[in-house]
Amino acid sequence: MSLEITKPSAYPIKTIVILVQENRSFDHMLGWMKTLNPQIDGVTNQTQFSNPISTSHPNSQSIPFGNASAFVDPDPGHSIQDIYEQVFAHPWSDDLHPLPPPTMQGFAQNAERIQKGMSATVMNGFKPEAVPVFKELVAEFGVCDRWFASVPASTQPNRLFLHSATSFGLTSNDTKQLMEGVPQKTIFESLEEEGFSFGIYYQYFPATLFYR
Repeated sequence: MSLEITKPSAYPIKTIVILVQENRSFDHMLGWMKTLNPQIDGVTNQTQFSNPISTSHPNSQSIPFGNASAFVDPDPGHSIQDIYEQVFAHPWSDDLHPLPPPTMQGFAQNAERIQKGMSATVMNGFKPEAVPVFKELVAEFGVCDRWFASVPASTQPNRLFLHSATSFGLTSNDTKQLMEGVPQKTIFESLEEEGFSFGIYYQYFPATLFYR
């Protein structure tokens, strides 16, 4: 999404560009950028963080968080059920009260539940040299290391939040509901009302078409 500020004013910022990509954790993409900027709340060495293969077995094998990411395939789980297990280290259940403490110890366990051996993929991040565009952006601009997803869930609910500050209750890529459309006002309508121009650029089916 690109916003061109065309109203006559003293705004020092003329264009705002928002690039929306796929679901990835901060440490996975930018954690190792701490080697470039020590102020980033990231990762400093491969013994700093780890996850057990099984959170229910005290002697479970532990997988350290490394820096060997290249191409991530298959895709790790990012449904609300998967993320619950990753964050709280317990599988999703219908009775979520009281919530256990968010230990962030369930990533390897959840990955192994989806596909045996996937924990090695999940428990890795990118070296700065492996993502040169991100490396340059980190070197030249600010980095938000406390910016969390609006919904700890899959892609489309978060896209809806981005465009309209709500997912209309959606916590998954509910095809039926998305095809029926959601009714809320979007930021694009607000921009238009205030006389600002904008453009929406996309590679695949844009989430903006889900609005009625």
